[in-house]
Amino acid sequence: MTVSKHDLGTQSVRKLILGQAVPASVGILFMTVNLLIDTIFVGRWLGSLAIAALTVVTPIAFLISSLGLAIGVGGTSVISRAFGADDEKTARRAFAHQIMLTLLLSTALVACGLIFSEDMLRLFGAKGNILEPAKIFLYPILLAAPLQAFLTMGNSVMRAEDKAGRAMTTMIIASIANILLDIIFIKLLNWEIFGAALATAISFAMAFIYMLWCFIAEGKLRLRWTDFAPKWKMIGEITSLSGSTFARQGIISILSVLLNHTLFEHGGDHAVTVYGIVSKMLMFALFPVNGIVEGFLPIAGYNYGAKKFSRVKDAIAVSIKYACGVALIIYTGILIFASPIVSLFTTDNTVIADAPNALRWIFAASPVIAVQLIGAAYFQAAGKALKALLLTLSKQGFFLIPLILILPEFFGIFGVWFSFPIADVLSTTLTAIFLKKEINTGLK
Repeated sequence: MTVSKHDLGTQSVRKLILGQAVPASVGILFMTVNLLIDTIFVGRWLGSLAIAALTVVTPIAFLISSLGLAIGVGGTSVISRAFGADDEKTARRAFAHQIMLTLLLSTALVACGLIFSEDMLRLFGAKGNILEPAKIFLYPILLAAPLQAFLTMGNSVMRAEDKAGRAMTTMIIASIANILLDIIFIKLLNWEIFGAALATAISFAMAFIYMLWCFIAEGKLRLRWTDFAPKWKMIGEITSLSGSTFARQGIISILSVLLNHTLFEHGGDHAVTVYGIVSKMLMFALFPVNGIVEGFLPIAGYNYGAKKFSRVKDAIAVSIKYACGVALIIYTGILIFASPIVSLFTTDNTVIADAPNALRWIFAASPVIAVQLIGAAYFQAAGKALKALLLTLSKQGFFLIPLILILPEFFGIFGVWFSFPIADVLSTTLTAIFLKKEINTGLK
């Protein structure tokens, strides 16, 4: 469904949520299928050690690309509220500042990564036999990370412009290109783990070219050179709203460091491989929930900017209802099919024996996490940066990291798996308290 930006304030909220969420979900699906198939190809063609190397490198690239996601979400909050207030000039300036911030920060992080690559890999858990394949995989991924940052930033802006279909197509291009290039580089040319990394890098470049064409040929925000003149107030607003998303992504990378070290300590390469499979399923299985969150953001931001608070409350309620229902269906499927799912990734019998139990426990509280995700997204959409930051950090930062530091000392590897549902329940409870208070007092 394609709508004009003014329809965000008039059409049925349920229709809008579906119209925004379905393309966003499909785009996320292809992006996560990309990661999933990468892991399957690497695991079946190159072995379980290659999965462990992929598990170490992924959060490094993820941290850099998450800059684009953070700046995209923060800037889109400004753009959506500006659209709601019919302020096109502010929307244009916000987009221009997003471009500048993404270019500057992603390039700086890549430079640091290239200079300190081996130290960084060790920090992220590349121990023992994992280090050498991780080094080979790192460099092409690192060099392409700014393109991925621009892709994630641009996708948020496309959705704010009500071009969710174009955002979806961008992710589809990246995914299909990566799958085809994986087959060529790994299987046919026998370039092994370097081929997997190169395929991913080239797929990002192809998707970026398509996205660039979309903005030049069809973008509603026709930028002028004057829009790029730095405005510190605009930079401050975008970065404060981006901070919660980037902090969450940063915490996820820190969590990956902690997990890789803890898993290696308690279970060696084998445990890292098990979590490598489970982490890819975490990205993949919840794609419709994340799509609903992405679809919710521009609707909530537009209507908040237009002071249509009853529609904001409707959007919160509908999004939570849909996302919780979808998450429940997903968890039921994982509960039943955990073993066949794991068998897709590897032929290693010890991994096949241990990973299904980890998968079930890590997903155990997934039916309730929609409240946490939608609640944190609402505060971002409304421009309430501090509350958005607090709630975004709650799961990984306030609950999961301390639990992973404590529980494995008493329960071993099981303590790692059991930490996830406990953190989900605690962060959801905290978010529900904040969200209920906001609905009762702030949206009137």
